[in-house]
Amino acid sequence: MTQQTIAPGSAASGTKKVGFISLGCPKALVDSERILTQLRAEGYQVAASYADADTVIVNTCGFITPAVEESLAAIGEALDATGRVIVTGCLGERPEKILERHPKVAAITGSEAVDAVMSEVRKLIPLDQNPFTSLIPADVKLTPRHYAYLKVAEGCNHKCSFCIIPKLRGLQVSRDAGAVLYEAYRLIAGGTRELMIISQDTSAYGVDLRHRESEFQGRQVAAHLTDLARELGELGVWVRMHYVYPYPHVDRVVELMAAGKILPYLDVPLQHAAPRILKLMRRPGAGKQLDTIRRWREICPDLTIRSTFIVGFPGETEAEFQELLDFLEAAQLDRVGAFAYSDVEEADANALPDAVPEDLKQQRLSRFMEVAQRISAARLAQKVGRTLEIIIDEYNDEEDDAPGTRLIGRTKGDAPGIDGQVYLYAAEFAGQIKIGDVVQAVIEESDEYDLFGEVVGLLPWQTAVPQLGHFRHGG
Repeated sequence: MTQQTIAPGSAASGTKKVGFISLGCPKALVDSERILTQLRAEGYQVAASYADADTVIVNTCGFITPAVEESLAAIGEALDATGRVIVTGCLGERPEKILERHPKVAAITGSEAVDAVMSEVRKLIPLDQNPFTSLIPADVKLTPRHYAYLKVAEGCNHKCSFCIIPKLRGLQVSRDAGAVLYEAYRLIAGGTRELMIISQDTSAYGVDLRHRESEFQGRQVAAHLTDLARELGELGVWVRMHYVYPYPHVDRVVELMAAGKILPYLDVPLQHAAPRILKLMRRPGAGKQLDTIRRWREICPDLTIRSTFIVGFPGETEAEFQELLDFLEAAQLDRVGAFAYSDVEEADANALPDAVPEDLKQQRLSRFMEVAQRISAARLAQKVGRTLEIIIDEYNDEEDDAPGTRLIGRTKGDAPGIDGQVYLYAAEFAGQIKIGDVVQAVIEESDEYDLFGEVVGLLPWQTAVPQLGHFRHGG
């Protein structure tokens, strides 16, 4: 989860300021960016601290119990500091939960509710009429300039027993392909060099639209994952796929990866491997995951696969947990995350019998991560000696180094914030490499999660999108 309070610029005297806290997943982060953009478009400024804020917006997460508690704590802190709080996001779909703890919140809206949030802001802190507020500023991004999350759909059609996303965010609502592609085009024109494609189930993109076509640059593009990926792959930036379910048509997306059109990376939330547990979870693909993974790797040998799993699900036996560990060994997944099962209010899994004791959940989680860590270390060790392309995320200079000598970046197989990093020495190129550049680096060492190496070349960007030049970001 992320929690951010940002200040894109200082406000003129008398300008109303709004504090903002963003919690939850990348999909919520996109919603936060839209609200912040609309705030600035209407003339509000974003406060850097509670002391500067006339009111605070808290974009909440309500997926699992720890996330709910974090959201409620953030609301309470903001209330104590300012007295005026607007709550939005997933937890906003359960207002009774919020009001039980914090009856003095000013307003509550649901997820993806930009108009409703803005209506409440205008009521609480109306702006003076000022003709200059009609000058629309650039969009607000909560991610660094060189990468961005691109949400293609909202909601979910699955009925997983441990999840309440359909209750919070509704059934899947996909965006037209033209709208997605024009947003990608605008982001790239503004300096974005990596797009993370997200939704609750990216493989199902466009199903609710019956894959209808829409216009993009004078031609019609279908709202289908394969068509969208093909178009995105022509824009000349890194394109990374998240939350991809193992449907048959994903094979064609992997073919685009093998052809170098999009990054050879799939984030596939498998959750478990034992068929009985998968059925209790109501997850698709029970018993077929290994075959699917092997087929994908045959199509694209350089494919990086990350996944997440739940251990200690109600009824999970020691034999079924061992089946999960055996699956890990066989699948050799590159990146793995895991969670001990936690009850989610209103989730059907709460009623399942044979709950796993908490201490046993934690023991299994530890055993799981030991296996995953060993596999990760072995797979990263295979990269030692290779020359890889690395996108640079930040500087990591030490006092005795020339500026720009030490860098931190990611390979094509690493998503920001959830995967590993590459620590680079770049003495020969000191001062020449900017954040967002892609370099060639020889990998010299590895550990369980990260790589270490030296820059040997700088690669030019050749996007298919004209840049905004000195007009970018209001410059």
